[in-house]
Amino acid sequence: MRVDPLQMEQILMNLAANARDAMPQGGHLRIETSNIKLDDSYVDRKKAVIPAGRYALITVTDDGEGIPSEHLAHIFEPFYTTKPLGKGTGLGLATVYGIVKQNKGFIWAYSEPQMGTVFKIYLPCMGGRIHSSSTEPKTAAVVGGSETVLLVEDEQAVRRATAEFLRLQGYTVLEAKDGIDALSVAGNYGSTIHLVVTDVVMPNMSGGQLAKELAQQRRETKLLFVSGYAGKTVLDHKVVDLETNFLQKPYTLKQLSLKVREALHQVKSASAR
Repeated sequence: MRVDPLQMEQILMNLAANARDAMPQGGHLRIETSNIKLDDSYVDRKKAVIPAGRYALITVTDDGEGIPSEHLAHIFEPFYTTKPLGKGTGLGLATVYGIVKQNKGFIWAYSEPQMGTVFKIYLPCMGGRIHSSSTEPKTAAVVGGSETVLLVEDEQAVRRATAEFLRLQGYTVLEAKDGIDALSVAGNYGSTIHLVVTDVVMPNMSGGQLAKELAQQRRETKLLFVSGYAGKTVLDHKVVDLETNFLQKPYTLKQLSLKVREALHQVKSASAR
């Protein structure tokens, strides 16, 4: 297994923080590691989505409030949270998922209300032969690149988590807290900015106004708008093409990665003409 120690630390910190929030009156958190080998008979018997091979297994268990079944299928989606407003962004587990997948691993969760939660992370061992499984869901795949992306988001927690995910996909990421800050960052950056991913509704300068200003400063840069607001509000901010350059919040990691690639592909197509 070859994983960046800082990434491993972040996985454990995020899972520990999640467990802490699930145990407001206190409880027990257990972190265990082991080496396991999944063979073909195990995969067939369990109908596993994890290919056969040798893995380092990290198990994180708490005896907290647990996760209701209707929420369990969504816990790795960005912005999905059952916490009260201001108590969490829903990005901690999405970040964990992104790191695990970037290292070609798998993460599995089991939980029952009032019975605690178990997270199991399978990271492939170096030299261990991993067999492709026909049952592995193709929807888990995310795609990355090496281009430069300017991320404009006024919520710091959302911006940091999204920037981290994009960096894990190979992108060079510049960050800005609003439209005015984005213009300053773009003006001071000496190389190509291939894509700007910007929220639509922001203080000081909206995403639509930012797009207008950037069109004068960096004509080669493509824009991808994101917003949790309804379509009319987005259109009122002069975001014209909702089909090709807009992503609705909340979105999954796969949706974000695919939409970024789609926008960047349009840049390349346009430059080729």
